[in-house]
Amino acid sequence: MSDCIFCKIAQKELPSEIVYEDDRICVFRDNAPQAPVHVLIIPKKHIASLDDTSEEDAGLLSYILLKVKDIAADQGLADGYRLVVNCGEDGQQTVKHLHFHLLGKRKMTWPPG
Repeated sequence: MSDCIFCKIAQKELPSEIVYEDDRICVFRDNAPQAPVHVLIIPKKHIASLDDTSEEDAGLLSYILLKVKDIAADQGLADGYRLVVNCGEDGQQTVKHLHFHLLGKRKMTWPPG
């Protein structure tokens, strides 16, 4: 999508601190971190939200979830982390591109919000 900020980051049209990248995903530091480690994991394929996924995205979603542990390890999150997906207006999804927040290096509280 030509006007999607996350697509532009993945395509390197906008600067960001990318911490991991491969042919399917891009991982970069959140510009408004909520924890000492706060990275966003995005698919390079534009999908607006979790509600917009389909059966054809099952492999990509599985791939992302399986990569989380490696990304967490690379970020030094040996003591744990939180993975968050915001979906829709009430879920506080502010960018209409599916993304996963990986947060760590502090104690998480419950309930989260």
